[in-house]
Amino acid sequence: MDKIKLEIIGLSYSQTQSGAYALVLGEVNGRRRLPIIIGGFEAQAIAIEIEKMTPSRPLTHDLFKSFADTFDITIDEVLIYNLVDGIFFAKLICNDDGRIVEIDARTSDAIAIAVRFNCPIYTYEFILSSAGIIIEGNDFAFLENMDSDPKDLGSKDKESPISFSTLSDEELKEKLNKALEDEAYEKAAKIRDEISRRKSS
Repeated sequence: MDKIKLEIIGLSYSQTQSGAYALVLGEVNGRRRLPIIIGGFEAQAIAIEIEKMTPSRPLTHDLFKSFADTFDITIDEVLIYNLVDGIFFAKLICNDDGRIVEIDARTSDAIAIAVRFNCPIYTYEFILSSAGIIIEGNDFAFLENMDSDPKDLGSKDKESPISFSTLSDEELKEKLNKALEDEAYEKAAKIRDEISRRKSS
């Protein structure tokens, strides 16, 4: 079967499961999007690497990357290869000095590892055609429409992104450093988003 290359479009709060997130993957050079429900921990792990944050201690997926690097094991690709009763199945295609090994993994873990190895993510047409969504507008509007609740479901800190917009640049940097120290990575990601928004405007 021909494989279709995917890229990460974004993360959004899940409309169907409280405390969970929708990881949105999109076909490269296409309009179809593949939303996958993942847990808060895996969402943090993906967001931290995408935002290039440095946690105070290595997360599980960082440990996996360090372990693999130490023994010269690379991940060539991640393949989402099946969909059964709404559950996606994925595997890591590993390369140990030319020996190719496939390792079964939860899709959320596989994506968190893929972003750390900067390796491609693929799926098959039958998965994208059965679970994919075709978008007409832009991805920002698509992600906005997926948000079901503006509050931070995965954190005890209910500080909203709106409150960050009222802070000075210096206050934002202080809050970002504090959030990283406290390992409050979801909050740190929101602060980083506000800082990036100001730089681009």
